[in-house]
Amino acid sequence: MESYLNENFGGVKSKHSSDEVLQRWRKLCGVVKNPKRRFRFTANLSKRSEARAMKRSNQEKLRVAVLVSKAALQFIHGITLHSEYTVPAEVKAAGFEICAEELSSIVEGHDLKKLKAHGGVAGVADKLSTSTNDGLITQEDRITVRQQIYGINKFAESQARSFWVFVWEALQDMTLIILAVCALVSLIVGIATEGWPKGAHDGLGIVASILLVVFVTATSDYRQSLQFKDLDKEKKKISIQVTRDGFRQKISIYDLLPGDVVHLAIGDQVPTDGLFISGFSLLINESSLTGESEPVAVSTENPFLLSGTKVQDGSCKMLVTTVGMRTQWGKLMATLSEGGDDETPLQVKLNGVATIIGKIGLFFAVVTFAVLSEGLIRHKFRDGSYFSWSGDDALELLEFFAIAVTIVVVAVPEGLPLAVTLSLAFAMKKMMNDKALVRHLAACETMGSATTICSDKTGTLTTNHMTVVKACVCGNIKEVSNSKEAISICSDIPDSVVKILLQSIFNNTGGEVVTNQDGKLEILGTPTETALLEFGLSLGGNFQVVRKESSLIKVEPFNSLKKRMGVVLQLPGGIYHAHTKGASEIILAACDKVLDSTGNAVPLDETAVSHLKGTIESFANEALRTLCLAYMEIENGFSVGEQIPLSGYTCIGIVGIKDPVRPGVKESVAICRNAGITVRMVTGDNINTAKAIARECGILTDDGLAIEGPEFRTKSLEELNALIPKLQVMARSSPLDKHNLVKHLRTTFDEVVAVTGDGTNDAPALHEADIGLAMGIAGTEVAKESADVIILDDNFSTIVTVGKWGRSVYINIQKFVQFQLTVNVVALIVNFSSACLTGNAPLTAVQLLWVNMIMDTLGALALATEPPNNDLMKRAPVGRKGNFISNVMWRNILGQALYQFVVIWYLQTEGKGLFRLEGLNSDATLNTLIFNSFVFCQVFNEISSREMEKINVFEGILENCVFVAVIVSTVIFQFIIVQFLGDFANTTPLTFMQWFTSIFVGFLSMPIAAAVKLIPVDA
Repeated sequence: MESYLNENFGGVKSKHSSDEVLQRWRKLCGVVKNPKRRFRFTANLSKRSEARAMKRSNQEKLRVAVLVSKAALQFIHGITLHSEYTVPAEVKAAGFEICAEELSSIVEGHDLKKLKAHGGVAGVADKLSTSTNDGLITQEDRITVRQQIYGINKFAESQARSFWVFVWEALQDMTLIILAVCALVSLIVGIATEGWPKGAHDGLGIVASILLVVFVTATSDYRQSLQFKDLDKEKKKISIQVTRDGFRQKISIYDLLPGDVVHLAIGDQVPTDGLFISGFSLLINESSLTGESEPVAVSTENPFLLSGTKVQDGSCKMLVTTVGMRTQWGKLMATLSEGGDDETPLQVKLNGVATIIGKIGLFFAVVTFAVLSEGLIRHKFRDGSYFSWSGDDALELLEFFAIAVTIVVVAVPEGLPLAVTLSLAFAMKKMMNDKALVRHLAACETMGSATTICSDKTGTLTTNHMTVVKACVCGNIKEVSNSKEAISICSDIPDSVVKILLQSIFNNTGGEVVTNQDGKLEILGTPTETALLEFGLSLGGNFQVVRKESSLIKVEPFNSLKKRMGVVLQLPGGIYHAHTKGASEIILAACDKVLDSTGNAVPLDETAVSHLKGTIESFANEALRTLCLAYMEIENGFSVGEQIPLSGYTCIGIVGIKDPVRPGVKESVAICRNAGITVRMVTGDNINTAKAIARECGILTDDGLAIEGPEFRTKSLEELNALIPKLQVMARSSPLDKHNLVKHLRTTFDEVVAVTGDGTNDAPALHEADIGLAMGIAGTEVAKESADVIILDDNFSTIVTVGKWGRSVYINIQKFVQFQLTVNVVALIVNFSSACLTGNAPLTAVQLLWVNMIMDTLGALALATEPPNNDLMKRAPVGRKGNFISNVMWRNILGQALYQFVVIWYLQTEGKGLFRLEGLNSDATLNTLIFNSFVFCQVFNEISSREMEKINVFEGILENCVFVAVIVSTVIFQFIIVQFLGDFANTTPLTFMQWFTSIFVGFLSMPIAAAVKLIPVDA
């Protein structure tokens, strides 16, 4: 079966499956009882093609708009334009001078002519009653008016489905519809021949069973939908930096309004349409909106920013102009949201299992009906009454047909693919509580197969709470972990050096020091920038004063490829200074001078280089991150079009930043090792820092290798094949190094790889990996967009929890499949063999419907929602090539099915003698005993299925309230059906001894299951 599944249903991957592959498996699913329910959690391929068409249309629109705007720019250069635009009355009455439609046409159409006619960006800001410096004034009534005129920044979403929609979908099961028709015919014929109420019992029994199945199914599905809805809300919690009321603050992107001033940096997603106010080196990736991969430079000449695009480089301030469904991104998102998530590999495989068994079940159902009907017709021929058909004969034939249909109900395990969704929904909800937000369903199950985790260092293995604790300035190495020590360094170095050091710290930064609404200083920026700015403040520096002493001419923001950041400043008197900072050895290599103890720039000789390299190494060996700061005076002036120099700098100093290892990381790494998962550290830091942290975390072992990215790049394929299995640390790595490592691990070594990432440049590696893990706190929106799971607390221990839940999902579904296939096999064989050999079926339609509910909806609830235990992390990972329906499962299924079949068959042939049943009611009592024994076999088999290999199946059973509730309710309902609903369910009340025997027969399946588990099989 596994090879058939792999051949026909194995093409679907955990991510990036083609539409052709997704379409192919759908066509193979021929026997589907309820397509609406079966394919509810599969991608809507037609909606996806609509979204692609929309992207192509956007691309063409933007291409034309850009060409027009370029022509317009040449035409209007130096010309004063007057607008013929008329402000709508309601907009004017609200206190604004421009309407939403006009704003939309300016930005979406890249209309420079219109923009200039409205007075440029400043003019548009005035017409929106806002300030490009202080932002919106947030008076409650003004905000409400603004929302009414311009709308809110929310996208249209599909209406939440009510409980009754799920009831309606459950009713559309083809077999249930056929059974309902059978029930109606049974009611009409029964009442006509036997009168009311006796003639209605069989028909009403089937109707009641159908309604019970429908309502239990709908309740389960509705609860799942609510869980997914809660998760969708969490996914949409995105904040952005804005200036409002003159203060920088973080707000939800859904609270943005036209007139807001938004601050964008590398990795941010542009949250609305808007206009560029000011910024540096801004490159925008518009591929999400247009499919065009080439980044677009945005500046005062091309000031248009579109919602949904991403900041690839640089930073800026943006004036919000258009929000929500008025943007192209809003319309695209509305279509994309209807496209849905890709189905997971397990869902597809289990659809395959359901299809195979469905075809087998259909064959058996047809043969069963034919055999039962043939028996009746033969009996009529023998009596010579084949032309004389009574109401009883019609009801009997109808019962045969109902049994055949119900065999299809039981045989087609429609619940298998939905059990995956149930288990994933349950796991995703629980993982949310454990600080992991799953963005794609498939990530849950794939994480259970992970064999390798490639983890960042900063913020994942460490706390990301950084402080400068050591500094080497003018050759002096000082401890500067507190303000007293920092101030003391100022007395040891010349004032001119302190001035140039503060100029470097406060200008060459991606952070800011602002005054918050409470009047206190607040540092904004990455943890590294924050640590440096804190150091600058502790030296007695004043951020705003230092910034005002010069003007920024050009900024090249830090990125993980260059491992450096640079700025050019214009000082009073027309002097230009370039400042750079970054990875110590890279910046030091760009220096040819150093500041000595007197503050003079002297040539870097071998002694000075050796001293500085020794300082870097000693800092790194103490697990400190090292940064080098340098500057140069540009003698011949500088223009914005020039590149910031890459060499010829004077070294100001080196700082050592402490970033402690997170508590619990060492234990989590040890858990991974025991679980057969290799943890590798991939970092941009110095190799000595990386090795020190890796040893502290337990990642780097005595036989492990640490390598630098530049060296990794030079290796041949043969060398990489020998190196990668031992590789535990990669330092000074670029995003491309990380991507290549992941690719090698996945393709050459067939590993299932999980990768962490937080920066924009990590997106390719996150995309390439089987499971991309983005950091929720330090991660950029671009990284989160490319990820499958967001680690909300940036903690490595949470990644281990995700792995544990992934394994739990995989094994829970295996347990459920084992349980359901056992019931399928036994129900099929019992009814079929009985029909063929005795001419009647021991389990009626109503009884089979009840069994179907036990094994389908209730079974999934019980077994697919088992919480994970620590033993899960003591077994080897499944990996990429593990069989889902394993030999262990087949052993358990066949052992249990054989026992149940033998017992049921023995009761059917010898039951009357065994229980001394005589008289007219003996057949009904025997069939009730068989039904009762069969159900209790499933109840105890459900308990045995909690563990596929361990003998002790009771461990932790009381911790799973859902499981206990399902078992208890099944037993109570079974008692009610047998003792009180005989007229509807074709049962008769049993004596105490008969009940005891039925339960004992069921209980015996547990020691049988335990004995079967002792039979050794290959995994």
